[in-house]
Amino acid sequence: MVRLPLTPAEVARGQRLGALLRRARGERSILDVALDARVSPETLRKIETGRVATPAFPTIAAIADVLGLSLDAVWAEVSGTEVERAARDRDARLVS
Repeated sequence: MVRLPLTPAEVARGQRLGALLRRARGERSILDVALDARVSPETLRKIETGRVATPAFPTIAAIADVLGLSLDAVWAEVSGTEVERAARDRDARLVS
């Protein structure tokens, strides 16, 4: 299976998601949060650093639940509608 490269908008969204999760985790350790969410600490670390920009929905749902974040709040913060629109417009100009 060939995986397409991430778009700039997907990369930016992953970075915003990672920053949000780091802030919400606060002083809690990655290990504690990961174990409570039933994900590996390495997975959480990769999401927080943006190395996994498009994590699976159940993974984000589990982490958000452990951190007390609603999925609506997560989406509102990471969607970056204006950022994504600007990236799509820029990409469209590059293609044409």
